[in-house]
Amino acid sequence: MSSKTSFSPWRPHPWHGLSAGKFPNAVNAYIELTPYDWVKYEIDKESGYLRLDRPQRTSAQPPCLYGFVPRTYSGKRTAGLMEGAEKGDGDPLDICVLCERPVTRSEILVEAKIVGGLPMLDGGEADDKLIAVLESDNIWGHINDIGGVPKGLVDRIIHYFATYKFMPDAVGKVEVGEPYGRAHAGEVMKASLEDYEELFGPHARTGFHPKNTLAS
Repeated sequence: MSSKTSFSPWRPHPWHGLSAGKFPNAVNAYIELTPYDWVKYEIDKESGYLRLDRPQRTSAQPPCLYGFVPRTYSGKRTAGLMEGAEKGDGDPLDICVLCERPVTRSEILVEAKIVGGLPMLDGGEADDKLIAVLESDNIWGHINDIGGVPKGLVDRIIHYFATYKFMPDAVGKVEVGEPYGRAHAGEVMKASLEDYEELFGPHARTGFHPKNTLAS
């Protein structure tokens, strides 16, 4: 996070203008969706503002805070870590953040500790969903790996992503695999940082070192 004396004179682009965080201790998560949203919001890649993408297509609501890690990109390195992926989905790396207290607003930054993730194939494209806990959370903050998250909650997250695009005439297929732990999540993070830097240049590295990985 910024100090009290440093500031931006204009609003930074949430994907490109914000720091990815202080990995491996924590990452910044920019939140697009809350568990109370009946419509799907998504960052507009050009302007950086949140736009309404579509109404939720099923009765399921997001089971946790959902957004992305700034300065990450799902490209060839990220896709190479997922069996069956033809390429990355070309978006920043998605992240789900568990928080005990209700958070009702989006377009916020939270410091989160990654504990694992879900391998998701969307029409043959790698679309990983990292799972994290709010670092300062009194209930979830002590968890360090996916095994510490209740299975029922993990199952709920899996069900949401397996069905949130479902329509009878939908083109393409979403497949959600078995959850992976903190160590593999670190490899996914590292790959997405390197994919981002290759696409957008070395200026992308701001207080964050792609060679770092999550400790197992």
